[in-house]
This record gives sequence, structure tokens and C-alpha cells, in this order.
Amino acid sequence: MTPLAEILRRRIAAEGPMTVAEYMGLCLMHPQHGYYTTRDPLGAGGDFTTAPEISQMFGEMLGLCLAQCWLEQGRPSPFLLSELGPGRGTLMADALRAMRAVPGMVEAAEVHLVEASPSLRTAQNAILSDHAPVWRDSIAALPEGPLFLLANEFFDALPVRQFLRVGDAWAERVVGLQDGALSFGLTEPAAQAALSHRLDDTAEGDLVETCSPALGISEEIGRRIAAHGGAALVVDYGSARSLGDTFQALRRHEKVDPLAYPGESDLTAHVDFGALAEAAPCAHSALTPQGVFLERLGITDRARALAAKLSGEALDSHVAAHRRLTHPDEMGSLFKTLGFFPEGATPPPGLQT
Repeated sequence: MTPLAEILRRRIAAEGPMTVAEYMGLCLMHPQHGYYTTRDPLGAGGDFTTAPEISQMFGEMLGLCLAQCWLEQGRPSPFLLSELGPGRGTLMADALRAMRAVPGMVEAAEVHLVEASPSLRTAQNAILSDHAPVWRDSIAALPEGPLFLLANEFFDALPVRQFLRVGDAWAERVVGLQDGALSFGLTEPAAQAALSHRLDDTAEGDLVETCSPALGISEEIGRRIAAHGGAALVVDYGSARSLGDTFQALRRHEKVDPLAYPGESDLTAHVDFGALAEAAPCAHSALTPQGVFLERLGITDRARALAAKLSGEALDSHVAAHRRLTHPDEMGSLFKTLGFFPEGATPPPGLQT
């Protein structure tokens, strides 16, 4: 039993079952035992690997995408260049390097990183200190101004609630105790006003997930872009509409029971991109597979240019990285891209409406 498991067990015994969102939030961000507050989870020595850690090409493509948006919107200066959940800072570093090809852009950028993890802030500072980044606890803490934002594998880590349809009502999935061990259960079915629209596209026994924090963040991104200009690129795994149980845990690059290692495994759920788009009061693109998006941006040409300087194992690794990012059987189809931009503006390159 992990240290956090014992804390959760005592709390449930005293107060009763907790929602999946409460469980997920405590497992990830508990001050002493939370997954993100106690470790760097990335890479071979961690529990998962994100696209920026696979190849520099990912960050370069996203950086150039935002650069074109910046040019088309009249080169605003200064502007906020922000990332939600920046990991080790690799994506932002690669994006900034690509942006140096656009005169004046890096000089006009004020780098703001929305990061709650102390250990990851340290890692980000090590790679981005030359750009004088400012850390924020939430997107609401950003100053007002033109916002050019990246969010890669950020929304999937926000706590979700799960509801099982029973007739025209919903039973919420909760985490309780069975024989002293953490276990899933269900509340009594009740009407859920926030899910009334899902009665039209679900059936008896269907499970849907909701994420209020994600909707609030998307609304704030959209408000800022509508008011001040800018663009946002959201890249994550998910679909246009939540349907089914996607709550999962990763530990040492392997899927495990989400209740087995609280505080010591990464917990995520698929992103409901349709809900994000509906929450943002600005224009948004069509949902686009990551592979299609990157290919439209020219990642294959960039891969060939880099490959010309490589040989042997380095070349093999490079080719494998390109495939992993773009191929439908790898990350190319599972991961999707959603763009936000001002009404009347052109969608970010690689995306369509």
C-alpha cells in the first residue's frame, strides 16, 4: 500500500466514498504524496514519454505554426507566449528555437509557464532560463494581452467525473472501500442538468465523463483570444465527444489498475474536445489527427533535412521518431489537435474550420 493509499482509505472510512475527480486530484496533486508534486514523470526513467521528448521536430512544428499566426495578426509586441503543463520545458525550448527564424518574434515574447509541480518548475528553469520565464499557478493568473498558447497532454490530466446512464438519470462512479481496499462503486441514479444534452446521443448503460476544470480553462483561453488576439494549439488524446470509460493509469510505461498505486502512477482520461470547443468564446478549428496536422506543417521535409546529417543508430532512431509522431498506428491518429483563434482570422496553419 502506498502512503497516499492509506490516507485515502482513512478519509473514505471517515467521510464516505469520493468522486473519481476527487480521487484523481488527490493522487496527482496531494502536497506530500501527489504524483506530480513529488517527481519528474517523463522519459525512460519515468512513467511515460510525450511527443516533445520523442523528437525536436514536434516543438519546432508547433512553434512555426504559432509564428505564422503571429505574423498574420500584425506582429503584436509584446505578447504572451504561454504553455499549460510544460513538462521539462522541452516543447517550449524547441518552439522558441524555431521562432528565431522569424525576425522580432522571440524578442517580443514574454514567456509564461502554467505549472503546479515544484519539481517540473526546476526542470523547466534549467532549459528556459535564458528566456526569463515567469511561472503561474493557473491561466487566470496570466496578465492580459495577446496570447499565443500551447497545451500538449495537459487536459488529459485534469480530474474527471464519471456518470453511468440509468434510464433518464445518471449514477455517478465513486471510489469507496470494499473489505478495506479501494474499490469503485456507484451512487443512486439522479438527474444531472449538465448532462441533459447527452440523453440524445447515449443509451442505457453508457458511461460519459465530464471535466469542469477543462471547460473553465478553455473558456478563459477563448476569452483572452477574443479580447486581445492570439492563438492556441491543444494537442492531446481524446475524441469529439466523451463516451465510455477512459480513466487509466500508467506506471513505468505500463498500464495498471487506477486504484493500485495512488500517488505513484500517472492518472489520465481522454479529452472531450467537443466540450472544449463549445466552452471557448472564440473561433475554433475542426478536430484534426496529430499526424495529419504535422504533415500539413511540413514535418516530413524537416525530417529529411535532419536525416541528411545522421547515420547508423542515430538515423534509425530519427526515422522511428518521425513514424511515432505521425503514423496512424502510433500517435498519429490517437492524438488530436484543436486550434483556437479570433473570429474572422485564418485558422492556424495545418488546421481547417
